[in-house]
Amino acid sequence: MLKIHHVYVDGKFRTPHGTELSPLYNPATEEVIGEVRLADETDALAAIAAAKRAFPSFSRTGKQERIAILNRLSAAFTDRLDDLKEAMAEEYGAVRGVLDALVPRASGMFDEAARLLGTYEFTRTSGPNTIVMAPLGVAALITPWNLNIVFLAQKMAAAIAAGATVVVKPSELSATQTQVVTEAVDAADVPPGVINIVTGRGEIVGDVLTSHPDIVKVGFTGSTAVGQRIMRNAAATFKRLTLELGGKSPSILLDDADLTTAVPAALASGFLNNGQTCFAGTRILAPRSRLDDVLEAVKAAMPAFRVGDPRDPGTGVGPVVSRQQFDRVHSYIRLGLEEGARVLVGGAGRPEGLERGWFVKPTVFTGVTNQMRIAREEIFGPVLVVIPFEDDDDAVTIANDTPYGLQAHVFTPDVERAHRVARRIEAGTVLINRIFADHEAPFGGIKQSGIGREHHTYGLEAYLEPRAITA
Repeated sequence: MLKIHHVYVDGKFRTPHGTELSPLYNPATEEVIGEVRLADETDALAAIAAAKRAFPSFSRTGKQERIAILNRLSAAFTDRLDDLKEAMAEEYGAVRGVLDALVPRASGMFDEAARLLGTYEFTRTSGPNTIVMAPLGVAALITPWNLNIVFLAQKMAAAIAAGATVVVKPSELSATQTQVVTEAVDAADVPPGVINIVTGRGEIVGDVLTSHPDIVKVGFTGSTAVGQRIMRNAAATFKRLTLELGGKSPSILLDDADLTTAVPAALASGFLNNGQTCFAGTRILAPRSRLDDVLEAVKAAMPAFRVGDPRDPGTGVGPVVSRQQFDRVHSYIRLGLEEGARVLVGGAGRPEGLERGWFVKPTVFTGVTNQMRIAREEIFGPVLVVIPFEDDDDAVTIANDTPYGLQAHVFTPDVERAHRVARRIEAGTVLINRIFADHEAPFGGIKQSGIGREHHTYGLEAYLEPRAITA
């Protein structure tokens, strides 16, 4: 059984001051696979102090020194690629297709940051003014358990490129992933105090990081409810915030869409990572004139989303992360039936032949209105809804009738029409005939899906502050 009994502070593995032991589970078997000793307030304060000590010298480093660090981090993550995949498969049931597509992006984040840093101008002139893009200071990076490796790399890469020092607080549910990441950071010979990693509970370590006056920036990916808590904690000291929060993303199938390709893509977006992604396309908007064809196409595409062992290459959907999430997802399936929706495929209960593990049948509801809770609330599991629309205007109205605004998808062979529709959708990202965003584009949400943007220049400048010097 794996025992993770350390934090990483000031360039060293240390035994935490905190004593709470939290079990780690394999969601495909429900078996305990390890335990993590959680950091507490004392550990958080030690990490903040280490990052604060490191900031003055690190913020004055030049481009080449930071690029060298980013290159070493990329190499270290690449060296541990198989270990990272194994951790994600065992710890939360990520399937092979997701791992092969997304895990290499972690090292790629450092490569992209290094390339950007090579051409980025930190000093500019405007009339008599010299504009200096200066590192903000010490940043707290708080990440969720799902795709934790990618989120960690994304945030660390931007902060390092900017010259900021960081305290990372990953989810306690992702301790195995974090273990591999921490070992990679240590192998990359990052200067002491620049990256500190403390795994602990949000209500303990997270609250310290988001309220402490020495933390000037918080980068967070997670739920909207936690994002609201972070905003309250950060308000007293006016911290800069990047919050990438929840979503209820629409996948709009326009009436000229090729259903043989558009429907499988829409389902793949909704079921991605076992339905556990903030940007999942969980609302499929279908033209009423082709509704029957869409529903038949959904049923025809479902065999590609077979549920089972995440290590089996033929598995399309693995388990949800925990018993708590298993129960939550099933509560929404029951709620959908109570609201009057109909199950097209899936439904309550484990898939046939799977007696153990937190497996949920990939479920698609029809007979859904956009006012039902299953159409408005983030379920975070493999549960989608099909909602009919009358025309393009109606599709846009339904797509925008949500408290969220993270991502949206438009499927049509008419690219000009797609752009006309996309420009009217209230979302940080709109994808046309694709399900993955491009990392040179800004990523983030509007409304209750968050504040600020990540990726490329937009992500780098989230850790910088423009300062004007006028002579």
